[in-house]
Amino acid sequence: MIKKKKDIIESLSIHEKDVGSTEVQIGLLTDKITKLSEHFKKFKKDKHSTLGLTKSVNKRKKLLTYLKKKNVDSYQKVIKQLNLRK
Repeated sequence: MIKKKKDIIESLSIHEKDVGSTEVQIGLLTDKITKLSEHFKKFKKDKHSTLGLTKSVNKRKKLLTYLKKKNVDSYQKVIKQLNLRK
């Protein structure tokens, strides 16, 4: 999995100065979800961060749905590159 935010942005960006496209947002949210999941392995009773994880997962789901409607090729690329389902 990709480690740094800079690497995520470079690998998923559409053009050179792209930092806010749907693809990049999905990549950054995936990184955040992964880090929170690791956090919960150590701190199982952290209920406040659970809310942040739930919000991040729901936002990523909405962005993936949007991307699938607008650009199927890009959707497939993101799913494959980030090792998400499907």
